[in-house]
Amino acid sequence: MEFDDERSGSFEALKYVPEGKKVVLGLVTTKKSLLERKEHIIARIKEASQYVPLENLYLSPQCGFASCEIGNKLTDHDQWAKLALVKEIAEEVWA
Repeated sequence: MEFDDERSGSFEALKYVPEGKKVVLGLVTTKKSLLERKEHIIARIKEASQYVPLENLYLSPQCGFASCEIGNKLTDHDQWAKLALVKEIAEEVWA
């Protein structure tokens, strides 16, 4: 689910997720090259865990990097940095 910017809104819709279902949070944007602050992403995960248990949450980029071919200007380096950030956060949050 895309939650990478203010337009995405709050996590309140997650209250409708059936018990036991897993949710992938797209918190890392593929629209901009600027790397997100790790602390901000972790805080957002904690916020989402108010609606879905942490063990049922996952983290990913918001959409994938296909749009970088036709519009969003992320270099290969930018994309790898974002994936490394996702990995680092996942290891910290779900250790």
